[in-house]
Amino acid sequence: MRFVVVTGMSGGGKSTALKMLEDAGFYCVDNLPVSLIEKFAELVSMPGSEVGKVALGLDVRSGEAFKNVTRILGKLKETGYKLEILFMDADEKVLIKRYKETRRIHPLAVDGRVEDGVRAERQVLENIRRQSDYVIDTSLLLTRELKQEIDRIFVENAEYNSLIVTVMSFGFKHGIPADSDLVLDVRFLPNPFYIDELKQKTGNDNEVQEYVMGFEEAEIFMTKLTDMLQFLIPNYVKEGKYRLVIAIGCTGGKHRSVTLANELYRRMKDKGKYGIKLYHRDVNHQGK
Repeated sequence: MRFVVVTGMSGGGKSTALKMLEDAGFYCVDNLPVSLIEKFAELVSMPGSEVGKVALGLDVRSGEAFKNVTRILGKLKETGYKLEILFMDADEKVLIKRYKETRRIHPLAVDGRVEDGVRAERQVLENIRRQSDYVIDTSLLLTRELKQEIDRIFVENAEYNSLIVTVMSFGFKHGIPADSDLVLDVRFLPNPFYIDELKQKTGNDNEVQEYVMGFEEAEIFMTKLTDMLQFLIPNYVKEGKYRLVIAIGCTGGKHRSVTLANELYRRMKDKGKYGIKLYHRDVNHQGK
């Protein structure tokens, strides 16, 4: 029997993940009282049970009893249960934004301040996060991308990629992305904006891609950048980093940065033990 425990930060996507697992054929139970976890595991694993895949949602709504979760799960593992722990996470700013948009009250926000609730919850969940088999950061994930990751791990049984790499293009005139880990400036390359036939096109068009990549400097830059990332990424994975945002910027975020982000994504895709996604932040902005 496959037994998955889904936990994580409130607003991190636990409910969505449980629904996706349910669609994948898992028998799902959410917010089971902590005192019933052992009994539940015993019942679903009884001989003759028709339940082959179980997903159990646990979170801080259990109150003080949640402090016993890691001890109980450890005990179940010692007994012989093959538990997998999926931890759903997101940046603090993203979690706060999600709560404010839905106008929900955070379960640990005693004084009503979401910020305090998020920080308190992260402290409570520190131990179980450390023991998790999978950590999915939903800060930049679309719902369909989350489903792809859930299916890849729990349906296709593919190797888990602890690191999700986001290659992002942007325009400096619109501000540097706040969540960037690596920021690369490609304004040293000639700007297609000043070529009449390329001005209204973007780095998603072949004509712009051929123009930008036609310069020797662009090819040298891509070769050196790819080589550096091939060194960095395995070390980030070893360190336990689970999200890396590579931001490539030009003036307006339409031509050079989009071209090079596309090219970097093409060169890195399926080349290592990491997930990768592509995002063009400012491609639809008007201007250079």
